[in-house]
Amino acid sequence: MEIVSRWAAFGGEQLVCRHASAATGTAMTFAVYLPPQAASGPVPVLTYLSGLTCTHANVMEKGEYREAAAQAGVIVVCPDTSPRGEDVADDEAYDLGQGAGFYVDATEAPWAPHYQMKTYVEEELPALVAANFPAAADRQSIFGHSMGGHGALTIALRNPARYRSVSAFAPIVAPSQVPWGRKALPAYLGADTAAWRQYDAVALIEDGARVPEILVDQGESDTFVITQLRPELLAKACADAGIDLTLRTQQGYDHSYYFISTFMAEHVAWHTQRLA
Repeated sequence: MEIVSRWAAFGGEQLVCRHASAATGTAMTFAVYLPPQAASGPVPVLTYLSGLTCTHANVMEKGEYREAAAQAGVIVVCPDTSPRGEDVADDEAYDLGQGAGFYVDATEAPWAPHYQMKTYVEEELPALVAANFPAAADRQSIFGHSMGGHGALTIALRNPARYRSVSAFAPIVAPSQVPWGRKALPAYLGADTAAWRQYDAVALIEDGARVPEILVDQGESDTFVITQLRPELLAKACADAGIDLTLRTQQGYDHSYYFISTFMAEHVAWHTQRLA
């Protein structure tokens, strides 16, 4: 693992790291914030998954999580949204290909050789962080935005023993039922809709997956909420399954990092309580 850059921040360090990924077969870049408490021993880890078109840099530069993470004493890890490179399959549209990995393990050509983001986020990245940083392996939580909110919800639902908590900003909760997902899932996974269900939070809950509670913030002025995000589907699935969902509609906020940064500290604090 190579440390590409590092900056002092709130008594800790913000790093950008790069490594050769066995999962994707490419170089992968991620950001990691080490709070000052990490100098004294293992601390909890909070993983943030970004949305469509983003890299690690979007939340690192706009998310405003460092002060809250320093106060809480948690490592924040921010991976990229897909493999990248000249030999990596891509699409001209923003919602497929590089920058739009949807946190799935692709099975279809031309995506399968590199688009193994489920394995990367669930297995390879946590092991890499644990091997190189003072991370408490038994204290992990996960959150994300939009496509990354979809990733966080599905990963937590598939791994309830690993992640102590999960939250999301404006997540895609049912990609099988909205245009973004109906484009990406068959491209990456094929036409069999049964194969999509492990990558759909609502479908996972319907199929029996459980977490104790979920926190979701949704901007009331988000232009994607009706057609792409559909938070009411998550609300119904959680109600039917007995999952404690806190769904907060934030008046006047949209889908941007102005929205995310406003409520970032609250999410970090919410996870910190569950990581204690």
